[in-house]
Amino acid sequence: MRNDPSSTRPQADRRDAPAVPAGSGVSFIMPVLNEVDYLQDAVASTLAQEVDGPIELVIALAPSDDGTTELAHRLAAQDDRITVVDNPAADNPVGLNLAIRASQYPTIVRVDAHSELSPGYTMRAIETLDRTRAANVGGTMHAEGRTPFQRAVAAAYNSKIGLGGGAYHGSGEESEAESAYLGVMRRAAIEEVGLFDETLRRGSDWEMNLRLRQAGYRVMFDPKLSVAYWPRESWIQLYRQFLATGRWRGELVRRYGFRNSTRYFAPPALVVLLGAAALVASLRVGGVVRGALAAVLSLVFVPVALYALVIAGFSAVQSAASMRQKLWSLAVVPTMHVAWGAGFIVGVVRGARDTIDTSRVSR
Repeated sequence: MRNDPSSTRPQADRRDAPAVPAGSGVSFIMPVLNEVDYLQDAVASTLAQEVDGPIELVIALAPSDDGTTELAHRLAAQDDRITVVDNPAADNPVGLNLAIRASQYPTIVRVDAHSELSPGYTMRAIETLDRTRAANVGGTMHAEGRTPFQRAVAAAYNSKIGLGGGAYHGSGEESEAESAYLGVMRRAAIEEVGLFDETLRRGSDWEMNLRLRQAGYRVMFDPKLSVAYWPRESWIQLYRQFLATGRWRGELVRRYGFRNSTRYFAPPALVVLLGAAALVASLRVGGVVRGALAAVLSLVFVPVALYALVIAGFSAVQSAASMRQKLWSLAVVPTMHVAWGAGFIVGVVRGARDTIDTSRVSR
């Protein structure tokens, strides 16, 4: 269960997270579902982290049908620092909470099975936590790709064009943040606010960080922290991922309104604009509107044309990219924007309900 955000103290009452003695140990937590192609590298980069004290890795294993289950148990049998706990619900926040409760150390590092931690990541994060007395710190997500399609998605992730300029998708100065990518957390602080909200299948990290900030704790962005992320491998997986993510963001807007960043409203605005352009085009073709009215309504095509030029320009400036990657970029970026925006609108209107991200279920 989570605490009601309305019951937490206001942002103005600042608090330091509890200090943790050096050498107290670190718990890495990793929710996993159908990640046979990435799990071994993710585990290797995690266990290679140098930490002052003992470490453990708790894998919250959702029902998988691609060999992930067997691989996870094999890795655990080879290294006694790895523990596997079952996550039959297959929901990410449920798995995160199961892993946290099965772990023991006062600093918790969230790891994504689709990611790889850079050398020195954990030690740097702990130093930032100690120095700032924050409850959570995250860094940048550097997307990478193996195929032309995946590299096109990675380029979009790493650009403000693709995901709208969230701090963890780029670089910048160390600062307080509204959320943290993955996150290196103080156990005492996140247990105080109630861990992850299990009613939110997506966006639960943002929501927990909101509660941390409302409780007076700092959430920090440290650009020197870097995590390699491998995006979805196909167009349909990407579409499903962004549709579900957008719908859950719409649910968060239903719950928390404009405490969500205004940049989240750009994709649904694009969907509305494209819908208006399609309507005007049909009215003109059908002869329903003519003359001065048609000319005025046709102004809706101007921002659509500008958007198309921006996407074309983004594709063209990828000088080191192959032609296939550039062509995929023309499809990838609008897919991300339109799927997310459409999902957002449905989420605001109807709520997320039982929406799940099936992008890693059907492979």
